[in-house]
Amino acid sequence: MNTIDLNRLTLGFIPVLLTLGIMIHWSLSVKTAVLSIFRMLIQLLLIGYALTYIFGINSSWLVLLIICLMLVAASWISLSSIKLNSTGLFGYSLIAIAISGIFTLLITTQGILHADPWYSPQVIIPIAGMIFSNSMNTISLAAERFYSEYKHNPDYFSCRNIAYQAALIPIFNSLLAVGLVSLPGMMTGQILSGVSPLIAVRYQIMVMLMIFGSAGLAAALFLHFIKKQLVESAASSNINHDDTDG
Repeated sequence: MNTIDLNRLTLGFIPVLLTLGIMIHWSLSVKTAVLSIFRMLIQLLLIGYALTYIFGINSSWLVLLIICLMLVAASWISLSSIKLNSTGLFGYSLIAIAISGIFTLLITTQGILHADPWYSPQVIIPIAGMIFSNSMNTISLAAERFYSEYKHNPDYFSCRNIAYQAALIPIFNSLLAVGLVSLPGMMTGQILSGVSPLIAVRYQIMVMLMIFGSAGLAAALFLHFIKKQLVESAASSNINHDDTDG
């Protein structure tokens, strides 16, 4: 497949500019849209140079460091929608994503893909990014829905089940739509690069399975961990109430 030169890449901004024009015409703020597009460009350009450097070094320690940084960033971002003191929740999110993500990453890269060497950055980093980002989104949805439900019905098990089901809706939709409505990124990229669609399908099945499994495990672990926080919070509240009465 031909390399995309910068002149042709600029054509991709035509629908973007039309969308921004509609927003302006409808008296909507374009600040967030422009900032998001600008950040996307800067971040992708920087990661492009960074990955070129990382792939050239091919160091296991550097790959492990990047995995750790990705885990911390994913855990932090996953709680951005929660308007609570998230100090303890960050730890729960980090542990949940780490356990489910690394478990799935090992199965995928070592068991299915047979990465050689085992720390191959061209394999580990992109796969880890897909796993961690989807786990991050699922935890974010689960946490937001759980605390919204808990305000009205302080029953942990009921809120947990509702939150878990809601958090998995985007994953379910992706599973139902793949092949009918959409051809996901990995499959599309491989087909564009000339790989047989039958081979590309196998890779996409692998991706969908690892996303569903890792995201589902991460959300379940997170919802399990916050039960302890709720119990401790309730106990502290009761103690303070008793002290006030006394």
